[in-house]
Amino acid sequence: MSPYVYIMYRLFLFFLFVSIAVSCNDHSLGDPVHRVYIDYPAAYVVNGGSSNLSVIRLSDLAYTEAIDLDQAPFPHHISLSPDRTLLAVAITGTDLSGGHGGHGGHGVMVEGQRIQIIDPVQGQIHHEIPVNGLPHNAIFHPSGTELWVPVGDTLQGYIQVYSTQGWNLIHTIPVGKAPSEVTFSHDGLRVFVANTRDGTVSVIDPEGKNVLLTVATGKDPVGAWPASNGRMYVDNEGDRTVTELDANSGAVLSTIHLGFIPGYVAYHSGQEELWITDVTNGGVAWFRQILGVWVQRGSLSTGDDAHAIAFTPDGSRALVTNQGANTVSVIEVALHEVVRTILVGDKPNGIVIRE
Repeated sequence: MSPYVYIMYRLFLFFLFVSIAVSCNDHSLGDPVHRVYIDYPAAYVVNGGSSNLSVIRLSDLAYTEAIDLDQAPFPHHISLSPDRTLLAVAITGTDLSGGHGGHGGHGVMVEGQRIQIIDPVQGQIHHEIPVNGLPHNAIFHPSGTELWVPVGDTLQGYIQVYSTQGWNLIHTIPVGKAPSEVTFSHDGLRVFVANTRDGTVSVIDPEGKNVLLTVATGKDPVGAWPASNGRMYVDNEGDRTVTELDANSGAVLSTIHLGFIPGYVAYHSGQEELWITDVTNGGVAWFRQILGVWVQRGSLSTGDDAHAIAFTPDGSRALVTNQGANTVSVIEVALHEVVRTILVGDKPNGIVIRE
């Protein structure tokens, strides 16, 4: 080999090494270390302690992938855009697994509160929206043109509405103190905000962007969860109750006394049952209406600090996140029986299903 060829060969190896080293260390936004391709119906589970998403394939209920959230501190709940092309994950910067009252949780609030917009197929972070308060969740307007985010503290809370075209802030709506979850009614005609420190729920007209009324519920309400029966169900952690609201008028219809701390409420239309996660005992209790009154008909154990519930599209199974057990329980709805337990990340909380 001639000296000239030898020198060129060594230079080639040098530049090849440098390019590989740079590429291995350049994990910019939207370019995760571990690339995925999720072209199948799946459940996405937010792992608050692991700063990632666990992906569960629905066809065989197998854990398949982990989507890295770029070391985001304590991600919480997750939502799917109406066209199923985007995920929105709230990065709270606070460990909320110990409860939401006063937004204290177990840990100390840290920097980095924001909303991450993620491609559910490739797992890439497309955009990040910085916010100036603790965001429990972020939810898409039924039209897909807006993203609604609750922020604020124990003095004043707001709902910030962002355009999904340029992700710019277009509206700010004052609500109560320390807002937790913001949710849309099943028909999309009303927005509900749980004001945790106030013990109230704000009812908002999504078109006019104005608060229609403020409803007193129970102590430390966290979320008003929508149901296909035209109701909203508010889980009040502080007094261990669920308040049933009329989704159109916001009127209080009933109060369900539980005897345990509720984590989430989901209505199963096929069974006409109300499912409530039991944070105190680590499980799920289900209720049916008897002569117009919600009555508990049974319960089952899932795992420590049971949190969120998601029914599969056909309604045959329920997936329950267990924050204290680092698992997701799969329940056969008709049997009210756990048929599988899936190990996921640390402190799983929010879950959403994409068909």
